[in-house]
Amino acid sequence: MTKSLWHGQLRDGLATMGLSLDEDRQEKLLAFLGLLNKWNRAYNLTAVRDERVMVSRQLLDSLSILPWVTTDHLLDVGAGGGLPGIPLAIALPEKRFTLLDSNGKKTRFLNQCVLELGLKNVEVVHGRAEDCNPPEPFSQISSRAFTALENLVSWGGDLLANEGEFLAMKGQFPDDEVSALPAGWQVTSSHSLDVPGADGDRHLLVIARTVNSR
Repeated sequence: MTKSLWHGQLRDGLATMGLSLDEDRQEKLLAFLGLLNKWNRAYNLTAVRDERVMVSRQLLDSLSILPWVTTDHLLDVGAGGGLPGIPLAIALPEKRFTLLDSNGKKTRFLNQCVLELGLKNVEVVHGRAEDCNPPEPFSQISSRAFTALENLVSWGGDLLANEGEFLAMKGQFPDDEVSALPAGWQVTSSHSLDVPGADGDRHLLVIARTVNSR
C-alpha cells in the first residue's frame, strides 16, 4: 500500500514540478525513502514519521532545488538523513556529491544508502564543516535545515571557492538570519519553492561573498 502510494505521489509530483526522471531513478528514490523510513525508527534521522507526507516533505522538497545545482561536485553540509544530497545524487548521476555530517549514526546510514543503492557518485564524510580539509574548495555547498545562515557561512566559508555559492534551503523567509549575515556575505538571489503537497513556505537562498571580499 505504502509503495504504491509513494509511487503515485512521486510521479504526479515530478510532473507538477516539470521534472523528468526515468523509471530507474524514480525507483531508486523510492528505495532511498524506504531505507530512510526503516532506519528512522532506530536512528531518529528525521522528524517526519507520517508515511503519507514523506514523498513531499523529503523527496520532492529535496528535488525542488535541482534547477540551481550547476556544479559538477556539490558539498551537502549537515547532510543528516541524506536530504537533499541523496535525492539530488540519484537525479543527477553524472555529477559528484560529498555528504558531510558530524553525527556517526547519520553517516553510517548514509554509507548504507550508498552501498545498497549503488551510488557511485556519492562520498560520505564524517566530521564537522570547520574541520574539513578538501583537496580543493567547492563551487556550490547546499544545506537544508542545518543551522542559521550566520553559522553556515562562518563554518563552511573556508570550504567554498571564492566565486562559489551556498544553496541554503529554508522554510519561511529568514529575515533575521539575512540581517545577521557577517560582513563580506550577501544573498544574491532568493526563490520561493513550490513543492507539491507541502504545507508552509519553502525558500532557497543563494549566498555568496560580496565582490570586494573575494
